Amino acid sequence: MSEKRSKLSRREFAQRAVFASAAGTLAPVGALLGAQTQTSTSASDLPQDFPKLSSQSHAEAEVRFDAILREYPGRFTDAEKKDLRRLCYAIQPPLDRLRSYAIENGDSPALYLKPIAERERRVVSPPKFSGKTKKP
Repeated sequence: MSEKRSKLSRREFAQRAVFASAAGTLAPVGALLGAQTQTSTSASDLPQDFPKLSSQSHAEAEVRFDAILREYPGRFTDAEKKDLRRLCYAIQPPLDRLRSYAIENGDSPALYLKPIAERERRVVSPPKFSGKTKKP
């Protein structure tokens, strides 16, 4: 009981939180750099008619593929892994086109939700009042 419990001050907590968040933001950069060195072997797995990607897009597709394999280890056969890599590369050009649009905070949405088919509204006429009331 002679041990004193060390309390964590607010300042120490804030410092640890900053270091933890900084380490979290640096981890994907390391994965991107690691994926760039491995891309030469994976490019041979792709068909010849695949679109050419920039080095950044190529690295992003590899990181996506590696993240899926880390998330679900041992679930894919070699043929499924090859197809999964192809799909990761196939989705990259549309993502690049989508990211090329400049958007500001004040921009309104490009599409508004509208019903596909407008239904006819049936007008319900109020019941006719004959002037006579029934007594119970």
